[in-house]
Amino acid sequence: MSVEVLKNRKENGDAREELRSRGLDMTSSRITRVLRKLGLIKGLTIGDRLKSWDVLMTVNFINANVPRNSPVLDIGAYSSEVPCILHRDHYTDISAIDLNPGIMSMPYSGEIRYSMANFMETPFDDSSFAAVTATSVIEHGFRSRALLAELSRILRPGGFFIASVDYWPDKIDTSGKDAFGMDWMIFSREDLAGFIREAGEFGFSPFGEMNFDAGEPVINWQGESYTFAWFVIQKTA
Repeated sequence: MSVEVLKNRKENGDAREELRSRGLDMTSSRITRVLRKLGLIKGLTIGDRLKSWDVLMTVNFINANVPRNSPVLDIGAYSSEVPCILHRDHYTDISAIDLNPGIMSMPYSGEIRYSMANFMETPFDDSSFAAVTATSVIEHGFRSRALLAELSRILRPGGFFIASVDYWPDKIDTSGKDAFGMDWMIFSREDLAGFIREAGEFGFSPFGEMNFDAGEPVINWQGESYTFAWFVIQKTA
C-alpha cells in the first residue's frame, strides 16, 4: 500500500500491542515521562504512543522491503522511536538527523549515527540510503520542493521515502498555529495527492495502491481533530 490512513483508536492500540509482543516497544513509560517532566530524573522521553500505528507501518514495510544491512536514515529524529526500533530489530546501518541538539543524547548513540543538521540540507553523500523515514515530521515547516530535491539526492535508485503526516481528507486551516517554532500543516486528501504527484518531478513513484479515506478523528491537538496518513514513494528515476 502506498497510502493508508489510521481509521480509529483501536488500530493504534493494536499496533502498540504488536510492537510490545515483538519486543520493539521503545516508548518511555508513563511514570518515567512524569518524573522527567517534573525534573526529578534526567534523560530523553522516547516515542509517542499516539504514533504507534504509523511507527508499526514503517517498521513492517522496512522489514518486508529493506535488507537489514542496508543504510537507513530517520529524519526529524529527536525522540523518534524508529531508529531505536530498527537497531533493536538488528538493522546495522542506521543514521538519524535533527536540528535539536538533544539528538546527540539519544539511545544507542554508539551504534546509531546521530547528526545535528537540517534534513532539507543534509551532510550525506549522493545515493547514501536505501530508505529514509519520517514520522509526523514533514508537516512542520513544510517545503515540498526542497524536501523532495534532498530526498532524491540522498536516496539510491530503488530507495524508499516512508513517512506519516497529520491528515484529514477535508482541508483544515491551521493558519497562525505554530508547532515546534514552525508553521504547521494538516495534510488534506488533495495536499497529500498533490505532494505525491509533485514527487514525480523528482524521480519518485507511488509504491502500491493509494487509499485516502479516513474513519474517525484519532488525534486532538492544538484545538484540531484529525488522524494520521502513512505513505511510501520510491525513487524510480
